[in-house]
Amino acid sequence: MQATASERRAPPVGIVLDCDMGNAIDDALALAMLYGFSGKNDAEARLVSVSVTKSNLQAAAFCDAMALFYRQASFAALEAAGGPKLPDYLRRRRGLPIGYSDTGWMSEDSPMLAGPLSRRDATGEPLYPHEVEDVNDTAMPGPLMRNALTAQHDQNCVVVLTGPATNLAELLDVPNAKPIIEAKVKVLVMMGGAYPAGQPEFNIKSDIAAARRVFLEWPTPIVASGYEVGRDLLFPAESIETDFAWAPNHPVVDAYRAHEKMPYDAPTWDVTAALYAVRPEAGYFQLSDPGTISVLDDGRTRFTASPEGRRSYLILDPAQKAAVIQTYRKWVSAQPDPPRRRR
Repeated sequence: MQATASERRAPPVGIVLDCDMGNAIDDALALAMLYGFSGKNDAEARLVSVSVTKSNLQAAAFCDAMALFYRQASFAALEAAGGPKLPDYLRRRRGLPIGYSDTGWMSEDSPMLAGPLSRRDATGEPLYPHEVEDVNDTAMPGPLMRNALTAQHDQNCVVVLTGPATNLAELLDVPNAKPIIEAKVKVLVMMGGAYPAGQPEFNIKSDIAAARRVFLEWPTPIVASGYEVGRDLLFPAESIETDFAWAPNHPVVDAYRAHEKMPYDAPTWDVTAALYAVRPEAGYFQLSDPGTISVLDDGRTRFTASPEGRRSYLILDPAQKAAVIQTYRKWVSAQPDPPRRRR
């Protein structure tokens, strides 16, 4: 029996994530947080698209392995709750393809990717299986994001950018993409820059032309999370040691340990953007007045207040730091619910 109209609620917000997985551990933490929110039956948000700007296939493979890991963890929770054991072909089926563009940007290898992807179980099979072996196993980022947006309810999608703006600039060139973005997307939340003015930041200076174009042409409001916000919010190493106990092996735990010598607390630049995208009204951050954001030739960002502007930036509220860290811990390490069976 299907739910009645009175039992239905608004659909969870759709999240389109574009990241540079592998350059820093906060990309993996942000993706895990989004799967944490997505993995609940009464989810606040659902991941509907994942793409990468890092031109190393391991970046796409790790994202694919994460998707399959959470899918299998959900099925394992169903079986533990007394549900049926699903056949292997369903357990191993991938979700949406991973967007990947072999542009040559940031193609260097990364220990945080190679470490988890190289692990094997007792039979010699990959501990974190994936289906990305070459470029043909991925999708073009621009069309992938455009297609994901078309399936969302109007004004019920948030785009989260946690890497250079290369793929989003490509999206703007996809035929008919701009009106689709305007219809479907509430806001673009991007980690990039330093505000109201500061030193050049990695994501911006890695592709200045793309960042400049996105700030100028993106047709919805943009909320930027600057370097200074994630720098002062550290993900605790203690969480890696204690909060993931539900999974004997976890790709984010292995990536965290491979990225730097333990124990270390990691800046959460990308996690700030993911958290604000899902819970903009929670009061975790303050929001600047509206204005415009320009990108200088050396990669610095400059905010100019303007009542007509559609760009703003996050401001860290010191009184909320403990609450933000606790929220990080809960949702980055969240175990998915068993799939809800229809009545």
